Amino acid sequence: MAGQVKDREAFQRLSFLYQAAHCVLAQDPENQALARFYCHTERTVARRLVLRRDPSVKRTLCRGCSSLLLPGLTCTQRQRRCRGQRWTVQTCLTCQRSQRFLNDPAHVLWGDLPQAQLGGQPGEKSETTAALAKHSPPHPTPPR
Repeated sequence: MAGQVKDREAFQRLSFLYQAAHCVLAQDPENQALARFYCHTERTVARRLVLRRDPSVKRTLCRGCSSLLLPGLTCTQRQRRCRGQRWTVQTCLTCQRSQRFLNDPAHVLWGDLPQAQLGGQPGEKSETTAALAKHSPPHPTPPR
């Protein structure tokens, strides 16, 4: 079982607003202003309460106009190559702002790494913390 979430009600509100924006666009694709309002409200609540949102949620929201980015409906999505790397480029159809995401199957986000997760027991050191402590010099005493 996962640990207790600090702001459960706030995360439920963010989830509701995000799902409401999806439902509005699914029922009537012309009603983008209401979906944009829900997404903007979700973004301001998360910012005001200093909550970290999942990268999959952040990637589906335009950073310029706060509209929900759905390929073919509110944005265009293209695959590009640059210097041997593949990129996915999303361009918002409302404000023409584009976002690039690395399209590498071997790429892992920091939040998905085991080092990013909190340890099971308090006081338990992770392998990364133990390795850093082993290789770092002790703290010097300040000069007098």
